[in-house]
Amino acid sequence: MIAQTIQLSVAPVFLLVATGGILNVVTGRLARVVDRARALTIRHGVTTGADHAEVVREFKLLDRRMDIINWSVALCVACGITVCLMVAMLFLVGAGDVDLGVAISAAFIIAMGLLMAGLVLFLVEVRLAIKTIHVPIDLLKE
Repeated sequence: MIAQTIQLSVAPVFLLVATGGILNVVTGRLARVVDRARALTIRHGVTTGADHAEVVREFKLLDRRMDIINWSVALCVACGITVCLMVAMLFLVGAGDVDLGVAISAAFIIAMGLLMAGLVLFLVEVRLAIKTIHVPIDLLKE
């Protein structure tokens, strides 16, 4: 029975590994945003006029990106926790006469929903970053 339970838990474990990989990418982006904010902090104190306004504008965009990334991380972590609970429920079912079929199905659906929401926020952040750093057209002329 334990071998069968382990076989059943392989698919959720793959989901957990994929979620971990996504978290690695998202937290890497967060680190880059934080690095940029730290670099801008130095410029903030020494700029004036239009340059200072540009620094403040970029700070606002970085703050928005950090919020989006933080939500993406939170949703992906919640997905991972839900998958862990699902695997635990699978082992409870395998260990005894407990019927958790509905709970396991619900946990899987919730985990997928959390992962999708985390991925959507990741896409939003990437799109915002691309929009923020768009290369000016006059620099593209030969």
